[in-house]
Amino acid sequence: MRRSVQRLFVLLACQLGACASSAPPAAAPAPATSASGERVIVKVTDQGFVPARIPAKKGVPLTLVITRDVAKTCATEIQFDGQPGSTELPIGKAVEVTYTPSRSGDVRFGCAMGMMIGGVLAVVE
Repeated sequence: MRRSVQRLFVLLACQLGACASSAPPAAAPAPATSASGERVIVKVTDQGFVPARIPAKKGVPLTLVITRDVAKTCATEIQFDGQPGSTELPIGKAVEVTYTPSRSGDVRFGCAMGMMIGGVLAVVE
């Protein structure tokens, strides 16, 4: 319960500008559609990771091609729940991150500081 409340406060802080940029919102990329080891284009904008929900299949590698478009964000790295380490996201450069889900259900990802839960891989069997 306490962890849920902490996450709520952090998400609210990010929405109120702690992790946001004053730049105008960028156009959202095409919806994520991945079911068999596909590549998904992801942007880090002042709205966070876009798209924020990405379909995936258990045991099938998924490559996220992530481009950070904003400087003022805590999402300068990406980390997946339950996976050690993180990957740097330099501004303006596409970075490929491949993740193979080992279980079904939601796998959260976000900034490496754990302050911003940016999105969810919706993993199915």
